[in-house]
Amino acid sequence: MASATGTGNPEARPPAGRPRRFPGSRLGRLILGLNLLSLAIVVAGALVLNELRRGLVNARIDSLTTQGELIASILDQAATIGEPEPRMDAALAAELLQTLSNPEAQRARLFDGDGRVVADSEWMADRVDASDLPPAVARPTAEAETREVGNRNVAARQALAREVATALSGEVWSGLRRGDHGGRVVSVSIPIRHVRAVLGVVTLEARDVDQIIAAERRALIPFVLIAMMATLGSSLLLNSLVAQPVSRMARAADRVRQDRARVITLPDLAKRDDEVGDLSRSLEAMTSALTERIGAIEAFAADVAHEIRNPLTSLRSAVETLDLVQDPAARARLTEILKNDVQRLDRLVTDISNASRLDAELSRDPPRPVDLARLLGDIVGLYQETGRGQAAVTFSIQPGAEASRVMGREGPLSQIIRNLIDNARSFSPIDGTVSVTLARSGGDAVVTVADEGPGIPPENLETVFERFYTSRPKGAAFGGNSGLGLSIARQIAAHHGGALCADNRMAADGAVAGAVFTLNLPVLAA
Repeated sequence: MASATGTGNPEARPPAGRPRRFPGSRLGRLILGLNLLSLAIVVAGALVLNELRRGLVNARIDSLTTQGELIASILDQAATIGEPEPRMDAALAAELLQTLSNPEAQRARLFDGDGRVVADSEWMADRVDASDLPPAVARPTAEAETREVGNRNVAARQALAREVATALSGEVWSGLRRGDHGGRVVSVSIPIRHVRAVLGVVTLEARDVDQIIAAERRALIPFVLIAMMATLGSSLLLNSLVAQPVSRMARAADRVRQDRARVITLPDLAKRDDEVGDLSRSLEAMTSALTERIGAIEAFAADVAHEIRNPLTSLRSAVETLDLVQDPAARARLTEILKNDVQRLDRLVTDISNASRLDAELSRDPPRPVDLARLLGDIVGLYQETGRGQAAVTFSIQPGAEASRVMGREGPLSQIIRNLIDNARSFSPIDGTVSVTLARSGGDAVVTVADEGPGIPPENLETVFERFYTSRPKGAAFGGNSGLGLSIARQIAAHHGGALCADNRMAADGAVAGAVFTLNLPVLAA
């Protein structure tokens, strides 16, 4: 029979995320889309209102241009005197301007050919503009405000002078500029032509542009409110989709930490096809793996306590009996028992230490390509040089398996082969042979270690891999095996994505010719 131990649980791996139909993060796309939605609403509203303002200003310019051309034509026909050098009758032109202009809606001014003001609708209007006086202020502040108003008036007069000069050159001027009161006005200046001579300029101003802009700003309020509502809605949605689920996972993790639960289970979140779902599934898989690991550690600790208790009980019994025995032969037997128990304890402690460090050793070094043929040749060669007085070890490579390379860690893989060879030699006769063979089967490299021992009872083909299971052949040294070797070997094989199993070799006559252990490891693609 073979020294055997149980296999460790395979590492739990978090389920892979579902394939994405679109690249990038789903939550990232959602957050970006919601933020862009609010911005798009404001930008769309601004663009719409900008076009509306532009349309209103252009419409006012067209209206003033039409009125200005009509007034200029009438003044040319009715208020022009003198031939062949025509000039404008200022008094008649002022009367006509008063008749034709509408001071309630606009301001009309008439300039002569030298750019001097001849008439102004504000002079002729029989109305008084009322406005609230500013509050009383200290003298320095009043002086500063006076200077500011004066600067605005100078700038307005200069802009008007440039506009009139353009019209006196024979071109129609239209657009926005600052008015005398500091506000913006839509202004149109039309030259008064008589044949080819420019007799003067009619300037029409609409002062309701600020009211138009104020109305546009009021019209922008619905867009702003919609954007605010969209932002608020997106914030609430993100809170519901991200913040609350993360908070739930944090509370579930706290329950696991406080030992009120063993596994994080949030099935509604695990069904989600986004990063939160991935995180939930990963946490669930992680806590499941930790729970399995903790259970395995607890079971291992119980097995260790049981296995150590047996030699300790034997030691205590032998020590208590030793003082009572006077016969030298009996005392010698008790002393031999004590030595064997100490040896067994030493082997147990050593193998338990190796088993407890196994996970750390497997995760310490990154996996690398390993040439199995070279590795097996080196190990078998070492046994052939140092294994005199025990069963011989041979190595053969089947055709097609010479270039078998696997991804793994050379040290742990070597430990599998050594454990299998040691186990096989312990069951083989001294003049027997342990055969190590490397072959290929599909995408796997297959390593077999066969002995010439009594074989394994069919009911124990899996039992041999349980921890601390041992069944030694007659004459084997007591305490020489801990029952952990095959368990460690299977655990290492599982960590490398392979499998380790046991079977019996059958002779031609149907009798059991020995045991054979088969190790399958995935081969690297060429």
